[in-house]
Amino acid sequence: MVEDEFTGKAYDTRLARRLFGFLRPYRHYILMATLALLASSACQLAGPYLVKVALDKYITPGKLDGFGILLWTYFAVISLDFLFRFAQIYLTNYLGQKSMYDLRMALFRHLQKLSLSFFDRNPVGRLVTRATTDVEALNQLFSTGLVTVIGDLAMIIGIMAAMLWLSPKLALVTFSILPVLLAVTFYFRRKMREGFRLVRTRIARINSFLQEALSGMMTIQLFNRQQKSRSDFDKLNLDHMQAHIQTIFYYALFYPLIDMIAAVSMAIIIWYGGLRAMDGALTFGVLVAFIQYVEKFYKPISDLSEKYNIFQAAMAASERIFGLLDTRESIESSSHSVYRDRLNGSVAFRDVCFSYNQDEPVLKGVSFEVLPGEKIAIVGATGAGKTTIINLLCRFYDPQQGEILIDGVDLRELDKTWLRSNIGLALQDVTIFSGTVKNNIALGRENPSLKRITAAADAVGAMDFIEKLPGGFDHLLTERGSNLSTGQRQLLSFARVMYKNPRILVLDEATSSVDSHTEHLIQQALERLIARRTSLIVAHRLSTIRHVDRIIVMHHGRIAETGTHRELLARRGIYFNLYQLQYKDQEITVPGE
Repeated sequence: MVEDEFTGKAYDTRLARRLFGFLRPYRHYILMATLALLASSACQLAGPYLVKVALDKYITPGKLDGFGILLWTYFAVISLDFLFRFAQIYLTNYLGQKSMYDLRMALFRHLQKLSLSFFDRNPVGRLVTRATTDVEALNQLFSTGLVTVIGDLAMIIGIMAAMLWLSPKLALVTFSILPVLLAVTFYFRRKMREGFRLVRTRIARINSFLQEALSGMMTIQLFNRQQKSRSDFDKLNLDHMQAHIQTIFYYALFYPLIDMIAAVSMAIIIWYGGLRAMDGALTFGVLVAFIQYVEKFYKPISDLSEKYNIFQAAMAASERIFGLLDTRESIESSSHSVYRDRLNGSVAFRDVCFSYNQDEPVLKGVSFEVLPGEKIAIVGATGAGKTTIINLLCRFYDPQQGEILIDGVDLRELDKTWLRSNIGLALQDVTIFSGTVKNNIALGRENPSLKRITAAADAVGAMDFIEKLPGGFDHLLTERGSNLSTGQRQLLSFARVMYKNPRILVLDEATSSVDSHTEHLIQQALERLIARRTSLIVAHRLSTIRHVDRIIVMHHGRIAETGTHRELLARRGIYFNLYQLQYKDQEITVPGE
């Protein structure tokens, strides 16, 4: 995803049409809010006119007949204005919240569909900005921009019409200041747009940095990198502050200038209108009405300038949001997806080549087969391609060459959801979600069976520590399971796989973070779990894979050796060297010697 710069227009028809798609279900709210705002504007326009009538018809001549009715009319207009403004504010904010709810859900649904390669390329902090800061910018458009622009324009036109109707000459004299007002507005609009663009860019950078720093806090503290992190954050924070200060400077200059222009306009009215009133060419009521109309005239003009910035923010945000929504899912289910009533569990890799980055191959022509129920271990040095095989089998990525078959069907022809529902994956880095122990074991299941959860936890030896937790299965786990030990998190991941009861079992370094006692418990549980399932086990601890049916040794992205534990030791090849390095202090007995 590119840097968050935006140089587009304040209004883009294409983006506006797409935004309206999220507003369409609530268009009746837009209509009601618009009508309420127009009615409120009419009430505000009526106020100065009623004051003019009071002065010219009743107060100046000293007549009180009917004056009470006028006062009650004025009070009724003020009350109606209150009700209409309340309705408009409530409806527009309700509309904004409903639309933003739909948009956030659309974003989240889309993010869940994207392949892991997308997340490899895009910082999480920037994606969080899309669903928070950018969506909030659109909320401002819908709640305080879209409908109120109509009201501001209606108010300006209404005031100008009222002033021209009351006194065309005084109105024209008053409008003589408008060219200066427009020049000031356009100048500051351009300056504030530049500052706004910098603010949006730099807040996205701060979000990305914070996400990275907070998720890696253990490493930062372990390597005493706090000072360097503070220095990096200080620079980003300073850039963001300076961008804000730039916009604040122009805002601080713009609004007093508008007030000054309004004051000059008021002085013109008092001077010219006062002279005409003394000459008898203008009534005192008209002069007071003009003063009140001018006070109301400049507020919507100031508001429109601010609305421009809201539109600018919304167009920038919508371009980024729709850019994300338009990102195509690179790992898609076939339009003719194959489903099976039952998965036997055979797996075959045929001449598979894959690279995460172009010109950096990770797998080079890998071919092997796994029979249903067979237990296969994959070993090799770091970077040999072991985890990549697992990623391809789960179809987190697609190979650039070759094919991967399950029960003789290419993965690309199988429905992704169905495929992954039949694969159980336990990783070294366990993901624990905020919530109860029960919900973390029965991940993704609504109304899970407690009996089945208990059986899964008991099978992997997790009951010992779960029963000691306050609340047991209802104990609330914190973010990333930080209130559990590494071994306990690993046991939960095994219970999760046991609960899923998959046909194909994949273990990726799943016992590397577990102590010997816990590993022994897990090994016993896995013997029962593996017995009737196709199993692929990636391991660094070679002691955990002695009893598998076959071991595949990876080396520089290729299969270097294949055989049982005893066969590979007897061959004295790469596996022998790995075993010798891991158990160099123990005597290695090679079969046949």
